[in-house]
Amino acid sequence: MLPAERKRRILDYVRRHNTASISTLAKEFRVHEATIRRDLSEIEQEGSLKRTHGGVVIEAWTNDEPSFNERSNQNLDQKMRIGRKAASLVEDGDHIIIDSGTTTLHIARNLVHRSNITVVTNDINVAAELRDAPKVKVILTGGELYPSSYMLNGMLTDHALKSLHVIKAFIGTPALHPQHGLMHPEAQLVPAKQGMIRAAREIIVVTDDRKIGKLSLHTVAPNSEIHTLITGEEAAEEDLKPFRDGGITVYTV
Repeated sequence: MLPAERKRRILDYVRRHNTASISTLAKEFRVHEATIRRDLSEIEQEGSLKRTHGGVVIEAWTNDEPSFNERSNQNLDQKMRIGRKAASLVEDGDHIIIDSGTTTLHIARNLVHRSNITVVTNDINVAAELRDAPKVKVILTGGELYPSSYMLNGMLTDHALKSLHVIKAFIGTPALHPQHGLMHPEAQLVPAKQGMIRAAREIIVVTDDRKIGKLSLHTVAPNSEIHTLITGEEAAEEDLKPFRDGGITVYTV
């Protein structure tokens, strides 16, 4: 059997079974385990499968994002830890962007007592958290309100971001892939995130461990544009290694 045909059949096999070990695939296709490892490495580079310790699984896809209320209590403790760590990276005098999201909201909650910080956000909840922070200036981007997430988005949001320059941008995401980067299922939300990234000197992605390795329809930015990743200690080191190897500073909290 030619290598290309074997790889196609391996992919079909894993799609039927969701997961498979190297030894199982070697027996199924009557080749050495070293051959299977080589095949799996090539398939993984194409983004179709994800290697695990001793085997392989089908890549997980994110096709939509639940409402804010649904997401707000998911992995809450982890999001709180991520928020505290992210806030600790903010220095007095910084101008920062805080993206909309249930994880980024916890960054704002940890900035209430800070001094001389300017926060740009497209999130009504983030702005509300900082309303009683006397030494934090808040700038809302404006835009169309998305009631399910309290997010501002659209042409006005994109226009505002084009005129801004900040030190750090804290970006949330429903999917972060080791090959394809920061991803999102909804095309209309991509331009604002890209505008935040263009406006900032340093890009810090904040996301819980369930989003690591996920695929989605649209690439927001390649991993080469990310400087720092903050996630929970629940994240597997094998999932984080590609990001570390790519030069991204990774914090697990």
